[in-house]
Amino acid sequence: MTHAIVMDAPGGPEVLSFREIDTPVLRPGHVLVRPHAIGVNFIDIYRRQGIYPVDLPHIPGFEGAGEIVALGDGVTSVSIGDRVAFCEAADAYSSDVAVNATVVLPIPEAMDIDIAAALPLQGITAHYLVNSTFPLEPGHTALIHAGAGGVGLLLIQLAKLRGARVITTVSTPEKEGLARAAGADVVIGYDNFDVVARDVTDGLGVDVVFDGISKTTFDRSLASLRPRGMLVLFGAASGPVDPFDLQRLNSGGSLYVTRPSIGHYLLTPEERAWRWNELVDAVQSGRLDVRIGNRYPLAEAARAHEDLAARATTGKLLLTP
Repeated sequence: MTHAIVMDAPGGPEVLSFREIDTPVLRPGHVLVRPHAIGVNFIDIYRRQGIYPVDLPHIPGFEGAGEIVALGDGVTSVSIGDRVAFCEAADAYSSDVAVNATVVLPIPEAMDIDIAAALPLQGITAHYLVNSTFPLEPGHTALIHAGAGGVGLLLIQLAKLRGARVITTVSTPEKEGLARAAGADVVIGYDNFDVVARDVTDGLGVDVVFDGISKTTFDRSLASLRPRGMLVLFGAASGPVDPFDLQRLNSGGSLYVTRPSIGHYLLTPEERAWRWNELVDAVQSGRLDVRIGNRYPLAEAARAHEDLAARATTGKLLLTP
């Protein structure tokens, strides 16, 4: 037996129940990971709310890091005792998680396991956004929303490593300090951010907006772009964007809008290894700082969801089984 967070119906944080369940039965090609820490992400909230439908009962979570304690048939690429991270698992809010052996991410011996747990989903997201969705280069200006959030802090740092100028939005003086420490060139509030973005680019607009907020920022994010600029919607912290007239992209300056998903940027083992190894190298060399905002016992997952949804947190939230 093991312990997990289970929901029997969609709803608010109160639907998350901490209970004893059967230990996962390993299918061939899978490993059993005993997590040291589990990542909390907005997609967990979307699934809990029913925005993304799931089969019920449902155990939330995709991400974590821990030690392999059992191997399924046919697994030869890893061994019992190996430390691994993951962000492509199901049912991760659990004391034991079954993970396909082909998607586990090796953790170097010198790397802190909490940092390894905090890095995969948000780190790989930030990596594909600045390297693949819109490959940033010196001379580009990027507007990054929620600059003190888990993805935001990583995005700022990776954008600066690629030589871009970074404007970011935050909601409090504390978050402003964190965004500036991460390397943001201009830190602004959400009021009239499109006007400010144009002011600091001499009226031209930014090359790209990385927007994980969506509903409440979408219109002004479009208005922040230069001709042929790109709006990248990678999350929906304020809810999904309402349907809109595509003609607005023409009138706004032949604009682009994309809605990427991490799975489409981890299509091959080589791509997965490239992204993870670059992130790990950046952390170990001191070029990338991973901020852990708070830790919660697994049984208090509901409180973690409440704090994340209220946008009262900075950096990464972790659950500890």
